[in-house]
Amino acid sequence: MAEPATPVENPTVAHGLTEDRWLGGRLTLLQPRRGHRVGTDAALLVAAAGTPKGRIVDVGAGVGAVGLALAQRNPLASLDLVEIEPELARLAERNAERNGLQARARVLRLDALKSRERREAGLADGSADCVVTNPPFFEPRAVRASPDEGKARAHVLPRGETGATIADWIEASLAMLRPSGRFVMIHRPEALPLILAALENRVGALALAPVHPRAGASAHRLLISGVKGSKAPLSLAPALILHEANGRLTAESDAIHRGERLVDWGG
Repeated sequence: MAEPATPVENPTVAHGLTEDRWLGGRLTLLQPRRGHRVGTDAALLVAAAGTPKGRIVDVGAGVGAVGLALAQRNPLASLDLVEIEPELARLAERNAERNGLQARARVLRLDALKSRERREAGLADGSADCVVTNPPFFEPRAVRASPDEGKARAHVLPRGETGATIADWIEASLAMLRPSGRFVMIHRPEALPLILAALENRVGALALAPVHPRAGASAHRLLISGVKGSKAPLSLAPALILHEANGRLTAESDAIHRGERLVDWGG
């Protein structure tokens, strides 16, 4: 789902791209006019991650929105934006420059699921203090991919030789994370059994925050936070309601979309 960003009139922006102010105007983003665009899921992930310290790795970074927002929030943080799609990686580089973050941000165009590619790019296992990710929600055998290549890459995991799984994505993300580092992800509630199985014995202090489109509706997104190597128990955070009955954003959701509020993870 996507709440629209505020467009910026800029005649120098190439055909096929838009320049948008996002997260309450905190970031200016170049992004494709068509296909997958930055929206609510990205804003939720930013709010869920809080203010990470040290090195942040954004896995499947797209145009860089989430990672850049987190690096902007903490002037001492450094950032790796990992993106397989060449055009999106180029836009992530331009967005880092546009927002004055190029000195603290690297864009790594590679397949995050391949450890050799990560090592060759200088992304060592165990080097991240925080890994954030908004992975494709569907496995290649489970759905018919969109004919729009950009949407297909955003929504469906890469096929590989046998078809990638969410477990593969989580395993790769955790490999980059140092012990006691924090893992933060957004996904579909239906994938919870697969997610818990992939995190078992690897991540503790798990907190789950359900996201509902409106009061009375089933959760359609799930925010997951945990600490690598922790033995602390799982907890359920307060639910987040995005919209009022009239379709307007709730006060909490509106503040998250403007970058003014973090997710309440509870006790």
